[in-house]
Amino acid sequence: MTTSLTPDPIPVDDPLATGGLGVWQGAALTLGAVLGTGVISLPGLAAQQAGPASLVAWLVLVLLSVPLATTFAALGARYPDGGGVATYARRAFGSRVATVTGWCFYFAIPLGAPAAAGFAGAYVADSLGGGRETQLLTSGLLIGTVAVMNWYGVRVSGRVQLVIAATLAVLLLVATAVSLPHASSANLTPFAPHGWSAIGPAAALLIWAFAGWEVVTSLSSEYRRPAHDITRATAIALVVMGVMYLGVAFATVAVLGESSSKAPLSDLLVLGFGEPARGVTTVVAVLLSLGAMNAYFAGSARLGAALGRDGSLPVWFARGSSAGEVPRRSLAVVTAGAFATLLAVALTGVAIERTMLLVTGAFALVYVVGTAAALRLLPRGTWVRRGAMVAFASALLLLGLVGQHLLPQLVVGVAAVIWMARSPRPTEPAAPTPV
Repeated sequence: MTTSLTPDPIPVDDPLATGGLGVWQGAALTLGAVLGTGVISLPGLAAQQAGPASLVAWLVLVLLSVPLATTFAALGARYPDGGGVATYARRAFGSRVATVTGWCFYFAIPLGAPAAAGFAGAYVADSLGGGRETQLLTSGLLIGTVAVMNWYGVRVSGRVQLVIAATLAVLLLVATAVSLPHASSANLTPFAPHGWSAIGPAAALLIWAFAGWEVVTSLSSEYRRPAHDITRATAIALVVMGVMYLGVAFATVAVLGESSSKAPLSDLLVLGFGEPARGVTTVVAVLLSLGAMNAYFAGSARLGAALGRDGSLPVWFARGSSAGEVPRRSLAVVTAGAFATLLAVALTGVAIERTMLLVTGAFALVYVVGTAAALRLLPRGTWVRRGAMVAFASALLLLGLVGQHLLPQLVVGVAAVIWMARSPRPTEPAAPTPV
């Protein structure tokens, strides 16, 4: 008999509760998942695509992040559980959809982790030399570091993440502030040199700078007071993310103009502090990668344990699935998978960044399923459910943009179906009660 397939929809809200994630630690983990390494290069690439009009793409995506983030925050606050999106899918659509969704996301993380680490590795290699060997070594060190951080629990990794987020906020805000005196209105005209239609491709380029809201749902049960803290942590992450992205994007356009390179953050720092400051970009790249990987490892480890608990993976994975426990078995699988992917990259000579193409479809699929589940689970007639409608439409658009990368998820989905056919069928959850 499978125990605790789905949590009570009434979240833990004991003001005397001790331990667990607080608002600021949760906000730091959320921000780390969303604020990826793209902030270093994407502002310049988007500006080359659409000119100053790329700022419209940034603003639109920041605004679209609001319903997406609030939808997942509402689900996490109402149904705090380590299964995250898989739990919502289980409650809304049953165990089959939950298993396929959970597998697609869980097994995508080991494939994508080397790519996230490799981005920082490229900056380290550029600073220290050594080329591809340095990049691969740095990637391995980052994977090992994140694994060790999470081996001691989400509370430890959450404290480390808070330091990382604070350092990143200071560095990015300083880079923007010291460069703004060099801004010129001439760099803002013509506003749409490549036509207004160029905003669409620029937005498509920037989409992955806004992914990450889904992973922290697997950490919802780790909050001290999920009903209050998850919403507040998400609001803080939204504001900080918006300020950082829009600030760096505006500075890139207004200060650098057509001279913007693929590493605009370096150029902005050099304007304020001189050429020696260019090395700070490497520090930012490492911290961004470390923060994103930490959030994804923490969330996926809890997801794997929850899938084992609910019968969607072998019960061996279930160790550490309760709130406050450390899912070390699940974490070990994610870590081993990440190292295996890195080894395959090293042996084949494939560019490490290309492994990201193997996981883009998984993230889009998780967004579609998660927002669709929200439409069934969230109370009708509320603003948060209306926001979920917008989020669902946005997720469908995202799925259409990355549809060509869904083949790995098709393979994983077939494997999940075969697993369910050969394993005892887990008990279906009760249908959600309409509110």
